[in-house]
Amino acid sequence: MKRINIITILLCITTILSAQNIPSPKQFLGYELGERFTPCYKIDNYFNAVAQASPSTVKTFKYGETNEGRDLIVAFISSAQNIQNLENIRQNNLRLAGMLKDNTPADVNAPTIVWLSYNVHGNEPSSSEAAMKVLYALADASNTQTKQWLQNVVVIIDPIQNPDGRDRYINWYNNAVGKNFNADPQSREHDEPWPYGRTNHYNFDLNRDWAWQTQKETQQKMKLYNQWLPQIHVDLHEQGYNAPYYFAPAAQPFHEVVTQWQRDFQVTVGKNNAKYFDANGWLYFTKQIFDLFYPSYGDTYPTYNGAIGMTYEQGGIGAGLGIKTRSGDTLTLTDRLMHHYTSSISTIEVASNNAKQLVTEYKKYFDNNVNGVDLGNTTYVLTSSDQNKIEAVRKLLDNNGISYGATNTSFSGYNYIDNKTEVFKNEGYQIAVNTLQPKGRMVKVLFERESKLVDSATYDITAWSIPYVYGVNAWATKDKISLSAYTMPAAVTPVQSNYGVLIPYTSINASKVLAALLSQGIRVRYSADDFTYNGKAFNKGTLIILKGNNQPTWLNAVNTACSSYNVQPFAVETGFMDAGADFGSSDVHFIKAPRVALLTGKNVSYIASGEVWSYFDNELNYPISQLMAEDMDDINLSNYDVLIMPDGGYDVFDDKTNAAKLEDFVKGGGKLIATESGAEKLADFNWSGLKLIEDTAQSSDSIVQKNYGASERDFLTSFIPGAIYKLQLDNTHPIAYGYPNFYYTLKQDARVYESVKGGWNVGIFPSNAYVAGFVGSTLKSKLKQGVAIGEKRYGKGNIIFFNDDVLFRQFWQNGKMLFANAVFLAGN
Repeated sequence: MKRINIITILLCITTILSAQNIPSPKQFLGYELGERFTPCYKIDNYFNAVAQASPSTVKTFKYGETNEGRDLIVAFISSAQNIQNLENIRQNNLRLAGMLKDNTPADVNAPTIVWLSYNVHGNEPSSSEAAMKVLYALADASNTQTKQWLQNVVVIIDPIQNPDGRDRYINWYNNAVGKNFNADPQSREHDEPWPYGRTNHYNFDLNRDWAWQTQKETQQKMKLYNQWLPQIHVDLHEQGYNAPYYFAPAAQPFHEVVTQWQRDFQVTVGKNNAKYFDANGWLYFTKQIFDLFYPSYGDTYPTYNGAIGMTYEQGGIGAGLGIKTRSGDTLTLTDRLMHHYTSSISTIEVASNNAKQLVTEYKKYFDNNVNGVDLGNTTYVLTSSDQNKIEAVRKLLDNNGISYGATNTSFSGYNYIDNKTEVFKNEGYQIAVNTLQPKGRMVKVLFERESKLVDSATYDITAWSIPYVYGVNAWATKDKISLSAYTMPAAVTPVQSNYGVLIPYTSINASKVLAALLSQGIRVRYSADDFTYNGKAFNKGTLIILKGNNQPTWLNAVNTACSSYNVQPFAVETGFMDAGADFGSSDVHFIKAPRVALLTGKNVSYIASGEVWSYFDNELNYPISQLMAEDMDDINLSNYDVLIMPDGGYDVFDDKTNAAKLEDFVKGGGKLIATESGAEKLADFNWSGLKLIEDTAQSSDSIVQKNYGASERDFLTSFIPGAIYKLQLDNTHPIAYGYPNFYYTLKQDARVYESVKGGWNVGIFPSNAYVAGFVGSTLKSKLKQGVAIGEKRYGKGNIIFFNDDVLFRQFWQNGKMLFANAVFLAGN
């Protein structure tokens, strides 16, 4: 007992002595927080300086780097005793969640864990300034209040989730602002240029990537997050500068898996925040706009993983250091960071006051998952003839800490494609997931065919079921099925041939092989018809690489690319086929390595162009030139074979000279690929062959009186935030090679095109196309007939359009091959 007391005394003395050297933000930075924006490296340096000054209560940890090489760090802050025991606390927390299975029982008397994440959107910068103030308040030994809280709480602070975006915004702002800020909203310092600082290097919104983990920053963060799984997670944001502060409780719809405890404790947190905001006379709102439904946010993902997940929103986007608001007040950076500081500290306080219950309910949450409480279907089994599609699902499960296996059991269940209950049919490869596991609710959210919506006014898409996203069939059953170990794919076997190699074209992995070979100058062909060689059937789209006319290293390049992307090649020793076209047939087409350009810049969606850029850079590893659309006057389009027009307004083509330039590009042999409103812009030009199906004109004979009080919800009848539709595909067309005769698309607007005259309707909406997600009543009746994917030849070139975003947030896995086909195969 004496030994414990001596250790405690020594820890206290060490803490007090070290705390005397803890610098305040002003002492370290040389200015008061709020006087200017702090660049990322200085924030990191401050966190590290505090950790160095008080190692017994603060530890920093670098968990990764951004695409541009900036550090990603977190800080752990707690009592000296908790910091000394930090790894044991982490492991115990995983035991509470059932994620660490050892012989040590979980301790429910452990401290609760609060994770605060700041600045995921780079041009919402006030929260990172607040993070420094929060750190100092927690580390300052003279702050007896926070020291008391930290006996019960381990606080994890991620001060900058998106350093690349933050520095992009701050570097621009510092260049635009004068000696003193100008509060005039029309001043240049409030008019941030394209592509803005919101997103990461590839113009991705990291706040929508938690579950999918397509981006480097998210991948590194989620690895750390799932090693801790906190009881509370708060994501701190900014919204339009005229808005007051927002904090929990969240708005409806809540996903049905959100527990009553999670809902109730959001109210507890909100009331505690309100106490401080009321005392300061600060305006705020709750229960509006920000719902708990889409699973990939910084509030929903933690919620579906046992935490009290919350978003806090401070008015401030575009405010700079200060701006005149609609009410006539001047909103300053100091105001904004103080609001975030206050809600952060309030959350830590309420966590400390309820630490025991937080830990107890947290354990109950995961225990209920394992026992299948309120989870509905017990098992999901996914199957495909292509193992790479199943492997893509497996990687998603691994990234989210979800366990899985396989089954040899015969069972009946709901078939996702046929929409009926039937006996499971293994298509060659499969993966099975039980909900009876710690991550059971996350499994339910990701795999259920259609989520229940209490309120249709949602903030994001309303359907994302994994089988549709990944293009695999699935069965769901309420039966508990015993699972065996999942079989990892066998290594690709290199081939030897003195004639050529065949590469089956059945998944995006084959597209990656194609891109790798073309970028190395390897000559590749494809078959436009099915054929049989040596008794084995090969489908249309199969890649053919022949020794003749290829470089001496061709075979090594093929084997290396196939090994890298897990595609088994097949040696071929003759061009004479058992059945189908021989290699000299007109049905075998040569693939020219295309020179690809992407339109970006003002009036082009930075999100959509970023998806294409990231797709080429990080998945296809194929070169792409980014062209600023507003510079069209000076661009020589003849330098490119493929031009991509992602979602955007394209006012530049309202100029007749630029429109003629685009037409000449296609007529002269270019391939134009347009998506979403990029395709809609092409519909303005008769030569494009695109024509939107228009709404039926409304009669003006009668006057309809609308309810003013319900006006905010009237839009819902024509609202489609993101629903899944099943397109009918012509898989004899090169755009649809590697697909069955259908494709699941994410529909987010009312656009539908008429039949393409003189072209091909590759993907159409049949009358029964709707699958899942919210669609307004008036819009649902319209989306029954029309074209979603098409091609039209014009002159020597061709136009390809995708009505919807087939690369949506880079997680819509099954659309990626469509896009590759459009770039590399169509029109050859």
